[in-house]
Amino acid sequence: MGTKILLVEDDADLGMVLKQYLESSDFEVKWYTHPKALLEDTEALRNNELAILDVMLPEMDGFTLAKTIRKQHEIPFLFLTAKGQSIDRILGLKLGADDYITKPCEPEELLLRIHNILRRQLSTTPIKTVNLGAYAFNPALYQLIFNDTIIQLTEKEAELLSLFLNHNHQVINRKDILEKLWGKDDYFLGRSLDVFMTRLRKYFQHDSRISFDSIRGIGFKIEFPE
Repeated sequence: MGTKILLVEDDADLGMVLKQYLESSDFEVKWYTHPKALLEDTEALRNNELAILDVMLPEMDGFTLAKTIRKQHEIPFLFLTAKGQSIDRILGLKLGADDYITKPCEPEELLLRIHNILRRQLSTTPIKTVNLGAYAFNPALYQLIFNDTIIQLTEKEAELLSLFLNHNHQVINRKDILEKLWGKDDYFLGRSLDVFMTRLRKYFQHDSRISFDSIRGIGFKIEFPE
C-alpha cells in the first residue's frame, strides 16, 4: 500500500465510499466516525501522512480537531465539509489546512487535491513547467496554461499527456497506453481513452502545430513543437 491517510467522516455511506475509492488508488486509509476515536489512537497520529477531516463532526468540530492534532503531530490535512460559506474556508486555511473541499465532491477531485498536497510536502524546489508550443504544462500540479488561462487537468489527463511527451513524434500503441495508465486493455477502458483524447485535442486547439492523430488499428501519433 502507499501513503497512509487518516479519514474522519461521520457519514457512514460517504466515509465508506471515500475509503474504498482511496484504497483503490493505492492509499492506506484508517477511517474514524468520531474525532475522539482518532485522538485516542496515538499510533495512528504518528504513523500517517495526511488527514482528511470533516468539519461537521459529533461533539468536536473539524476545526477543533485540527488544532488538537497539530499540537501532537505535524501532519498535512484538508477539510471536507458540506458548508460553502467563505468564512469557514478562511477559518480553515488560517488553521493551516493544506486544502479545503466542499461536499458533494467528486472522488477524483479529492484524489487530485491529495496528490497536490503530497507533492508540495515532498518537494522544496520550484515545480518545473514544460513548454508545449503556445502552452505550458505543469505535470506536478496537473495544470495546462494558455496565455493567462489555467486549465486544471484530471490526474489521468495529466498522466496521458506526460506519456505522450515521452513519445513525441512517435507512434504509440493503444494497448500500451491502456496497460500503462489503467493496468489492462479492455473495451470499456478503450472508450475512456477516446474520451480523454477528445479532451486533449480540445485543450490544445489554439496551436495548430500540436496534433493528436489516430493511427487506425494501431494507436496514436502525437506532435509537439520542439
